[in-house]
Amino acid sequence: MFEDDTIVAISTPLGEGGIGIVRLSGKDAINIAERLFHSPKGKNLSCISSHSIIHGFIKDPANGEEIDEVLISLMRSPNTYTKEDIVEINCHGGMSPLRKVLELVMKQGARLAEPGEFTKRAFLNGRIDLGRAEAVLDLIRAKTDESRKIALDQLKGRLSEKITRLRDRLSEECVLIEAYIDFSEEDIETVSKSALIESIKAILSELESLLKTYDEGRFFREGLAAAIVGKPNVGKSSLLNALLQKDRAIVTDIPGTTRDIIEEYLNINGLPLRIIDTAGIREAHNMAEVEGVKRSLAAIENADLVIAVVDGSEPLRNEDFEVLDKVKDKNAIIVMNKSDLIETNENLALRLMPYASCILRISATEGYGITELKKHVFDSCLKNWEEQKDGIIITNLRHKTAIQKACGSLDNALSAIRTAQPVEIIALEIRDALDNLGEIVGAVTTDEILNRIFSDFCIGK
Repeated sequence: MFEDDTIVAISTPLGEGGIGIVRLSGKDAINIAERLFHSPKGKNLSCISSHSIIHGFIKDPANGEEIDEVLISLMRSPNTYTKEDIVEINCHGGMSPLRKVLELVMKQGARLAEPGEFTKRAFLNGRIDLGRAEAVLDLIRAKTDESRKIALDQLKGRLSEKITRLRDRLSEECVLIEAYIDFSEEDIETVSKSALIESIKAILSELESLLKTYDEGRFFREGLAAAIVGKPNVGKSSLLNALLQKDRAIVTDIPGTTRDIIEEYLNINGLPLRIIDTAGIREAHNMAEVEGVKRSLAAIENADLVIAVVDGSEPLRNEDFEVLDKVKDKNAIIVMNKSDLIETNENLALRLMPYASCILRISATEGYGITELKKHVFDSCLKNWEEQKDGIIITNLRHKTAIQKACGSLDNALSAIRTAQPVEIIALEIRDALDNLGEIVGAVTTDEILNRIFSDFCIGK
């Protein structure tokens, strides 16, 4: 599972920048860096104290060529991110010096790090648990302040501490039950059964409360996918531009201008909204338009929310009803665009009511109704967010799945107790629940789980 070697990676984004960092971690990190580092004042890395920064140059040992002027940050174990010796070589942030320094470090014996391997070592060395390790990735990918706060809460260990407390309570019950197994001639007394049932029910209730936070909490981790759909020329691209407050999509009077999916992120009250402008849905006239319509229909199926646009300045047509029929059973908002062109058409609104509970009048070109639309987008998917955001929230599908399995095992344990099944069955179900919860914090894990989690990380973190 773990190799006792030294790893290296470029830990800053590729491209030009003021600073670029080459990071080493492992038992030989300091020795390797020292063979490449030259201090004008004659200082040696092996002699400087931990958590110090020293100025100098990286030189190629083969020919003495200076590669870059650098600052080296040295951090000795165990008080580091990985609990190993860490050296960070702060280079000038161009690709040429970074790659050359990386190449020299690898020639001195370091291995190129795998995706997420620095954080993986922090977990394997016991500095953080698995839930906190996953929060590192969430924090890196956070697109809004709200998603950043949620990730930071998990990085600080709020969810992990909750799961650990529940596991401790289950462990106490398991010890009690297994004590009875050791003395199989004695049955569980009625009082003990009653207390056990109440304890399991209390833990089950807390787990179920956590599960209720997932459907809304995941939107802050992954973003809410909202598809803008409608027939050609109803103003879908104009609506996208109005929501983004910039000219992202081409807008013309020619039907079928949008042929492909356009995606952008928008921040609505801290909610990362992945908004998708789709091609107009109609009978296609060429292969490009056929593919565009096909992708529009797929966007409707996969979206968390559908914004169906109709032209409020004209009567509904067959193409409108084809779109409305496709969104009827979805989480949908219908917007009557171009409402600035005519007087309010109450009859049109009445005809739209069977297709969605929320119908709004907007003008994408004038900006009328856009603020109200944003509010309805937020409320339609996050009705209970004000109640939940001050508590512990789960945002990760892996965590949700593990908690669901634990709940299933606890339900089975309750059933076994009530139907007087063998004590061994009760103990087995509670052990399963413990193992499932243990997967969240990494108390129970496998190489397959770890590889799947850390493969999503960037190299260098």
